[in-house]
Amino acid sequence: MNLPEYPDIRIRESQNGRHEVLDVLRHRFVTLTPEEWVRQHFVHWLITEKGYPQALMANEVELRVGDKKLRCDSVLFGADRQPQCIMEYKAESIPLTEKVIRQVTTYNMLLHVHYLIISNGNTHLCLHYDEAQEKWEMLSEVPGYKELRS
Repeated sequence: MNLPEYPDIRIRESQNGRHEVLDVLRHRFVTLTPEEWVRQHFVHWLITEKGYPQALMANEVELRVGDKKLRCDSVLFGADRQPQCIMEYKAESIPLTEKVIRQVTTYNMLLHVHYLIISNGNTHLCLHYDEAQEKWEMLSEVPGYKELRS
């Protein structure tokens, strides 16, 4: 992966023999899938390297469109508790395609954030919505928390 080591990651074997990882945002063990491996490493990187406040982040944020339920992998909230950034994770083997970007922009139709971040652990994409030009721009890197702008 193109992310730093996460030496304090906690993994255990469940009673049914599956591996689980401690989700630092949900404060519980969850099934360790390839996508979850990326999520936990990426969240750890955002907190430790990019200064994102753990208290303002949430995993598996449920959205509703009528009877349909959607789930954002992670959401960063602002100090005003309004959504600021949606994060979507894929397993390392999944390429980040236009289809993945459309998935995240669908979530944004409900949350109206200015940042979208997508990662498969190797490649990280960050898009910022420029209100003045009314268009999305691809950033060269994921900004630090203090660098986020609306």
